[in-house]
Amino acid sequence: MSAVVNAFSVDVEDYFQVAALAPAIPRDSWSEREPRVERNTERILERLAEHGVRGTFFVLGWIAERHPALVKHISAAGHEIASHGYSHELIYRQPRGEFRAETERSKRLLEDLTGSAVIGYRAASFSVTRASLWALDVLIDLGFQYDSSIFPIRHDRYGIPGATREPARICAPSGRTLTEFPLATARFGGLRVPVSGGGYFRLLPYWVTRCGLRQINLHDGRPAAFYLHPWEIDPGQPRMRVGMLSRWRHYTNLRHCEARLQRLLGDFKFDSMSAVLRSRGLLPTKAPPMASAPA
Repeated sequence: MSAVVNAFSVDVEDYFQVAALAPAIPRDSWSEREPRVERNTERILERLAEHGVRGTFFVLGWIAERHPALVKHISAAGHEIASHGYSHELIYRQPRGEFRAETERSKRLLEDLTGSAVIGYRAASFSVTRASLWALDVLIDLGFQYDSSIFPIRHDRYGIPGATREPARICAPSGRTLTEFPLATARFGGLRVPVSGGGYFRLLPYWVTRCGLRQINLHDGRPAAFYLHPWEIDPGQPRMRVGMLSRWRHYTNLRHCEARLQRLLGDFKFDSMSAVLRSRGLLPTKAPPMASAPA
């Protein structure tokens, strides 16, 4: 096992909020769907507890409003609470004012529930792209200290090819800086391959993730950012009628994901994103004040 400590994160959203399934699940039907996020998140919490791992949970504001006890439980278990926005809308589809309003709403909600400052943010479907870099200035305005939304790959829905692959201070369009913890990629035969979790963790053989993270830890000497969704360990979730590509991305290997997670937690060291960034001098050691006082 490498001595480098990586960042473990969970994007807390339910299966019916995933962008790949959006054509089959209208947003106005979300409240009518069977919620499965609590039981799935609890299973991830159990796996982390078994290995003594703390992580960062990027919680969707929509989820936090309807499952406040879940947010409090995650925080009480010693994990970091961060923001995943409110509506799971892709940033580059939102006007700036709408993005700011819903991001501030989510941040205040999470801070009220936990009594702690929320300093981290991750966009829905990693939708901070070259077309939406203005969002970084909004995050700075709202008091966020780090972002983990930039995927340094080429993809049909997200990604900034050529972006930095390591945690670093990056410039927003205004010239101000923010700490960025990009999603993990490794090099295989000259190709940049995502080894950051999520669909890549399910679709690719486990050895690809293991080798890629070892490359980042041992060869590059730096931590990697790994993520998972609660619905990815839930093979019993309802099946939606969507296109072949979306079905493949969403449903492949759901039944194997939890066992792979167990292997991963045994093969690598993990901590929360803020802890890893602080250990590298990329965040202040003292937490900032909350944007709002707890209710």
